[in-house]
Amino acid sequence: ASRISAAQPLSAWPSELFLVEDRIERRECLLAASFPPGDALRAALARGAEATLQEITASGLRGRGGAGFATAAKWSAARAAPGDARYVVANGDEGEPGTFKDRVLLAQHAHQLFEGMSIAAWVLGARQGFLYLRGEYRYLRPALERVIEERRAQGLLGQNILGQAGFDFHLAIHLGAGAYVCGEESALLESLEGKRGTPRLRPPFPVTHGYLGQPTVVNNVETFCAAAQVVWGGAERWKALGTPLSTGTKLLSISGDCARPGVYEVPFGVSVAEVLAACGAHDPQAVQVGGPSGHTLPRAQFERRIAFEDLSTAGAFMVFDESRDLFEVARNFVHFFAHESCGFCTPCRVGTTLLTKLMDKLAHGHGSPQDFARIDTLNRDLQALSHCGLGQSACHPVLDGLAHFRAAYDARLAHRDFVPAFDLDQALATARAMTGRDDPASHLERQG
Repeated sequence: ASRISAAQPLSAWPSELFLVEDRIERRECLLAASFPPGDALRAALARGAEATLQEITASGLRGRGGAGFATAAKWSAARAAPGDARYVVANGDEGEPGTFKDRVLLAQHAHQLFEGMSIAAWVLGARQGFLYLRGEYRYLRPALERVIEERRAQGLLGQNILGQAGFDFHLAIHLGAGAYVCGEESALLESLEGKRGTPRLRPPFPVTHGYLGQPTVVNNVETFCAAAQVVWGGAERWKALGTPLSTGTKLLSISGDCARPGVYEVPFGVSVAEVLAACGAHDPQAVQVGGPSGHTLPRAQFERRIAFEDLSTAGAFMVFDESRDLFEVARNFVHFFAHESCGFCTPCRVGTTLLTKLMDKLAHGHGSPQDFARIDTLNRDLQALSHCGLGQSACHPVLDGLAHFRAAYDARLAHRDFVPAFDLDQALATARAMTGRDDPASHLERQG
């Protein structure tokens, strides 16, 4: 923090601060069970496309990107949809604050990812696949390209894969450019087509009208890795972990105020309290599950469970102890949403800006209880009118804060007899701070 406030150039920072560690702290079936490249694909070919799809169905596998849509249902819909071609796309645009588990999969389990994509291609009859890679992960691209070449040399990609006549599948990596909104599957497809990354209106859905208007399966990196495990180890092995509605395991990216941050693979159904104990979090005041668009939980809710039927999450798990100001945490996330709004729709573009202004107003001690009511109204408008999920979830961190950590917000209110009005002195002071000017002839000095 001191280096940031001092505007110290990055070139002067110690190199160890930029070290990227995988820190896998707990492994279950997805991370612990490895198989030689091609074994899961051979199992799929031996079963046949229909039987492989039935195995995915029997496993109860659901998408790991947060929404939890049934994987087999998505593949089946794309398989049945009319089209001249079909495509398989892995969403590696891991941009949710606090999430980094896909980076670990890309770095250590790329073969498993590409195996899952190849199995999907076999089921769908797709000939082309894409890995949409987050721009900040560009340093992983050379290693990923090498894995693709290895698989091609082993007959696991290309034409007549593993000697199966007519089974042709090719993979390409497409690099994102840092837009958070491109993590949404339809915006990702727009970007993949070389267009502005704006979410599409749905329906139609990508399974019928996806890449280039053709049937397309878009799954999270973790989902494809899990599909490969299901096909290799069988549905019963996968269902042995988790709950009836949330089978298997989930990767959590644990960060914040805990002794052992890192990637944890946990069975679905585990409680937040159990996860906190595993990562060495001592008496936290709050946990954010699912990133800023997810849930911020107080202590009273630590018995809730990581599962689609309770707390659905793409993987972010951020721990906050008593030293953290949860108002400032929410304010930071509100600024994030405003910055990442694509600007396409007015409700989100303007609404997130108004929300940041309200939070900044409270931060500067000029807020009133009426501002809380304005936030509630703003949330209703954003929920009803925003084009995509970014605007619809922009108020989540603030609403959770008002519901569970109200004291942190009430402390920002002005004194009881404060009348909300335009404060010229404060506005000028803010403008001078932004421009770095210290003009002795300004309004504030003349007041003296």
